Amino acid sequence: MPKNKELNEKLKDERREQILSTALMLFASRGLAATRITDISKAANISQGLLYHYFSSKEEIFVKLMETAFEKLNEACRWLEAQPMPPDEKIRFAIYELLKLLEENPNAARYHLLIAQSAASDSIPDEAKDIIRREYTYPYEVIARIITEGQEAGTIKKHDANQSALVFWSAIKGLAIYRAVHQDTFIATNPEILCSIFLEDIKKDML
Repeated sequence: MPKNKELNEKLKDERREQILSTALMLFASRGLAATRITDISKAANISQGLLYHYFSSKEEIFVKLMETAFEKLNEACRWLEAQPMPPDEKIRFAIYELLKLLEENPNAARYHLLIAQSAASDSIPDEAKDIIRREYTYPYEVIARIITEGQEAGTIKKHDANQSALVFWSAIKGLAIYRAVHQDTFIATNPEILCSIFLEDIKKDML
């Protein structure tokens, strides 16, 4: 590919990501209904006409953000479950990495907020509703399976696995929403607090 064409493609990709990142910020803070396409173009510092070269409507942007949110989250869950490490280490790794991501990347928190808002709303595009119905439960199922494996190995506390998975994601999403709403005052949570909810204290048991 000629260098000029490569540069043009790179600029297009960067502008597309700029639009999506700006829209994510606005949708998370205002909601879909209260966000206009002109708000997105103004905040992204591009003309409305140029924005329409990338997306035909704010609804299309919203659907793309929902697709991206679940693609990233569910791919991370698939990767985690496939790793050759004990289940308790998977849970610990997930907690540390998720909290680190929330601290370092504001958009990660906004994605969780957007999903939470969308799951509770009827005023979103039907395509977005289909994405939620299709993808929403997968992260819970993965964590429940990992917890079950850890319970069999004696390294994860023996509460109901599905309820434990619900607590796991409720804690992560709650912190994410707090991060998205209170960005200036957010203080990263000690991951060991969450780890202690799920993991057996092996050292203590050996005493």
